[in-house]
Amino acid sequence: MTTNNNNILVEVKNLKKYFPVRKGLFAKTVGWVKAVDDVSFTINSAETLGLVGETGCGKTTCGRTVLKLIEPSDGKTYFENKSIYDISPSELRSLRRNMQIIFQDPYSSLNPRMTVGAIIGEGPLVHKMGSRKERDELVEHTMEKVGLSPAYINRYPHEFSGGQRQRIGIARALILNPRFIVCDEAVSALDVSIQAQIINLLCELREKYNIAYLFIAHDLSVVEYISHRVAVMYLGEIVETARSEDLYKNPLHPYTQALLSAVPVPDPSSKRMRIILEGDVPSPLNPPSGCRFHPRCPVAQKDPALMRRCQSEVPRELNLSGHIVRCHAVEKNAK
Repeated sequence: MTTNNNNILVEVKNLKKYFPVRKGLFAKTVGWVKAVDDVSFTINSAETLGLVGETGCGKTTCGRTVLKLIEPSDGKTYFENKSIYDISPSELRSLRRNMQIIFQDPYSSLNPRMTVGAIIGEGPLVHKMGSRKERDELVEHTMEKVGLSPAYINRYPHEFSGGQRQRIGIARALILNPRFIVCDEAVSALDVSIQAQIINLLCELREKYNIAYLFIAHDLSVVEYISHRVAVMYLGEIVETARSEDLYKNPLHPYTQALLSAVPVPDPSSKRMRIILEGDVPSPLNPPSGCRFHPRCPVAQKDPALMRRCQSEVPRELNLSGHIVRCHAVEKNAK
């Protein structure tokens, strides 16, 4: 999947989010959990950037910090060349119409005391869009867009299946006609058949309404299908970014290679060498020095000289014809 649109809609520069660790009677800060550490990327109009990595690598925190649902520790996020961290609350509220989120859990992200119509129509109500009759018509129209019958408008979330609830979440995000949506594990809690329906729906909406997505997921098969580009995240850092077809055909970073080796291949005759990563993911409270992946890297473990460099030196960013990677082994082989 490729895109010819070079119009940058969202730009994230050196984004950081550290959470304090406090102990003792006076809650003294004794350390920092580096959930997102110096992350940068761009997303074009009508483009999908997939953000992948193991559980706990900082994907969700990154997505929520980009939208300023969580206050950043440092860095900038620009929407249409305007920093969303440096604007007034009233300007940010107006900007919210163009920047929405679909939450991971369709069960806990919906208020069980509100009807579907009230949940979907809350955004237009907050932004004072039209009269009550116009808002009700807009809710019904948006429900039809995502495959829900307007007859369900007065029902409550517990009366719906998981797939239907996720459609409600999509409708809630879509009703304000946003240009950018963060999809935070939007299909991970759903059955495979329902996942396919939701993914196809998101693709249709992207093409029809020119929406850009930051698609956060750990299912690499889903990410390959929906994404134009993919960014691989490990322990708060992005280690590799490339066009979807390039990343899946030729992964450069050892961590990306290990992730892709675990993706099932729908061909019994096809053989793929499984790369097993040893050890656990290090704590973001005390990440390893140098390259954060070096304690588990199968390439560095076979080369003592490379391991010493990985332990002491942070990898610089290499741009190999648009395929961006941060790895000493790749840099060594590229020379």
